[in-house]
Amino acid sequence: MPKNPPDGMPRITPYLYYEDVAAALDWLAKAYGFRERMRIPGPDGSIAHAEMELADGVIMVGRPDPAYRNPNRLGGVTQSLYVYVDDVDDHFRHARGAGAVILREPKDEFWGDRDYGAKDPEGHEWYFAQHVRDVTPEEMEEGMKQTAQQPA
Repeated sequence: MPKNPPDGMPRITPYLYYEDVAAALDWLAKAYGFRERMRIPGPDGSIAHAEMELADGVIMVGRPDPAYRNPNRLGGVTQSLYVYVDDVDDHFRHARGAGAVILREPKDEFWGDRDYGAKDPEGHEWYFAQHVRDVTPEEMEEGMKQTAQQPA
């Protein structure tokens, strides 16, 4: 019986749509440090499907068809990705230097992560984090209350 999920695949794997898959693969490697692990050409020679990895995480990448749109084509964001890295400040500097649109500079969060937000060329929002402090459930609850009380 085959292993489910197969070796090398996490249980949950985001699938992101890019109109220019080749450019997206290059950019994700350059800006965010992903490594390409698979590329499947379509009938027209362009990339129909690809997979990239970062540490033990995997993303799938493909071209949108009329039923699926990337955030830039849709005109809004419907999801974001939250990725843990070893050194979030270094990752931030590298991503900014590679041209990532920075949504939020690195900051320490009440849940114990230091994170920042960035947008890729086709509008996908990425949040990169480093866990810097363990928090108790009580600290988490208090942090949520304080955040809810802040003006938007």
